[in-house]
Amino acid sequence: MTITATGAVSVEPGRRHRAGHGEIGADRALSWLLIITGAAGLLASWVITIDKFKLLEDPSFTPGCSLNPVVSCGNIMKSEQAEAFGFPNPMLGLVAYSMVIAIGVALLAGARYRRWYWLGLNAGCLFGVGFCTWLQYQSLYEINALCLWCSLAWVATIVMFCYVTLHNIKHRIIKVPEGLRKVLLEFHWLPPVLWIGIIGMLILTRWWDFWTS
Repeated sequence: MTITATGAVSVEPGRRHRAGHGEIGADRALSWLLIITGAAGLLASWVITIDKFKLLEDPSFTPGCSLNPVVSCGNIMKSEQAEAFGFPNPMLGLVAYSMVIAIGVALLAGARYRRWYWLGLNAGCLFGVGFCTWLQYQSLYEINALCLWCSLAWVATIVMFCYVTLHNIKHRIIKVPEGLRKVLLEFHWLPPVLWIGIIGMLILTRWWDFWTS
């Protein structure tokens, strides 16, 4: 860094080159969103992991979120789907959501990443939201039970995916028609609200008789 005679600060040539070489940061809103959604997912994963270990030690253990025949975390934890990769699903969440928090904190501190990094983060979020969608189907139509902590992780992952994708569209890392880009930037809240609303309606209609009895 150099200082001119007038007191103005100029950036070192090397640093200026790096900053303009495809490196993209994020505003405070996205940084905090990643931290908050990552923390929500991490909390859900942590609680489910603890209850899973307690259930393995004592098969008669009843998790605190098992409130009734429908909202029954215990039934979810005992299912085959709860270990889709050969180990408890929330252990994957412990790692993934912690990474999201770390990325959010780094962005808040001013970190800037190249295009491939943002695409990698988007791909990771896509995998996460896809896995959550599969778990939602399994929960509603195969296991026939609902886990509140799982639902928190679902919402966090959906919001995370929507806004990481929006960031990449905003900075043209992901190319979409300009008209669609403007609409998404203007009504950025609409996709996550509709998405979560549809899931809520599916849950409501799946156990309508139970909710209304």
